[in-house]
Amino acid sequence: MTLEIESRASDSPYVERVWRSRSQGVDRMTAVAAATWDLVFWGRAGEVSVTVQGPESRAATAPVPDETTFFGITFALGTSMPHLPIRVDAATELPGATRRSFRLKGSSWRLPDYDNAEQFVRRLVHEDVLERDPVVAAALAGEPVGVSERTLQRRFAAVTGLTRSAVRQIGRARRAAVLIRGGAPVHDVIHELGYFDQPHLARSLSRYIGRTATRLAHPDPPQPLSLLYTS
Repeated sequence: MTLEIESRASDSPYVERVWRSRSQGVDRMTAVAAATWDLVFWGRAGEVSVTVQGPESRAATAPVPDETTFFGITFALGTSMPHLPIRVDAATELPGATRRSFRLKGSSWRLPDYDNAEQFVRRLVHEDVLERDPVVAAALAGEPVGVSERTLQRRFAAVTGLTRSAVRQIGRARRAAVLIRGGAPVHDVIHELGYFDQPHLARSLSRYIGRTATRLAHPDPPQPLSLLYTS
């Protein structure tokens, strides 16, 4: 029983990661919290579905259809499709999906794949389907934004669907989980990432990752985790 996941970084400013996976004998997984959103393509028994997924404000159990292939584009924070509302902890299925194409913003688009995702994203940008908020992008990069804090918070929530605080907390929990899975001692993770103490870290991992530190360090989970990485 496996959920094989492969992923790669991207050189596109609009894309955080590109991934693909295949399920076999798995009926559910733990979907970890993610401040980003994904465009997901999945196929099973000759049928194709396309969904806009996330962001995810907390860990949750998600169903996994068996014998299914998945391909996804995880978009960078601050990137959005303005014609589609942000739906936190929810998915929007796009219409007209076939093995060759799907419909987006009233037009037919050829299905992209793992290797040409960036070319597909460039077309989305060129056709004004996808855009990146320059103020939010500057704030995420630690650069001057030239607007009030109130305006920044409003634009941040409008583009990401989350508050800046929620984005920071999700990112910190994901970094903690990656470090612990890599063998870092819990007390080092607490110090490095600024948690108050071990109970603070435990609450964060439970909420955003759906795993305890012990289960991350010594994995024998009843169900697999979704893609977990840091940039």
